[in-house]
Amino acid sequence: MFQRRQETEQESATVETIDTPDGPFTLIEDAQGRVLASGWTGDALEVLERIHRTLRPFELVEGETQAAKAVVGYYAGDMQPAMEVPVRQHGTALQQRGWRELRRIPPGEPLNYTEFARRLGSPNAVRAAASVCAKNSPALFVPCHRVLRSDGSLGGFAWGTDVKQSLLDRERTARDSSLHRDRPVAADSLHDER
Repeated sequence: MFQRRQETEQESATVETIDTPDGPFTLIEDAQGRVLASGWTGDALEVLERIHRTLRPFELVEGETQAAKAVVGYYAGDMQPAMEVPVRQHGTALQQRGWRELRRIPPGEPLNYTEFARRLGSPNAVRAAASVCAKNSPALFVPCHRVLRSDGSLGGFAWGTDVKQSLLDRERTARDSSLHRDRPVAADSLHDER
């Protein structure tokens, strides 16, 4: 259990760390089941520091979170439930719009910062678009890893570019196997073995 000086409306929140193929994943969830922050670390204080001071809980209590099931599902190939987990972040109107838009980027179809800025209605605001990603607290649930540099390179990621690359590879593989699985079979490719 961790305690901080009271400067927030949040009394306490639940913290849980689970194992993933990309390392420990820690998430902090408020009493309403909204993820305040998450990331690939076993250090709860590192995740806590990503929460805006007005939302940062006074106390963290170790326990089970509702959102952990969506993380397990994500790594099992069911990525959509993670986009439906409730989250709570403090930010400007542009940041709030950007965080909603990030959740609309399909897995396996990353955008670059210019395309992301265009989706935000400000095609020339590439730095602002990058800032939306950098200020994102509930990683995975708000998938800022799905935005790349304009040249296609990874760019930064709070939890390391190795994790970012792994997530992108996992999503591309899931998308490709879904496309292959859903592809109709041509009639002339079927063999009648009598």
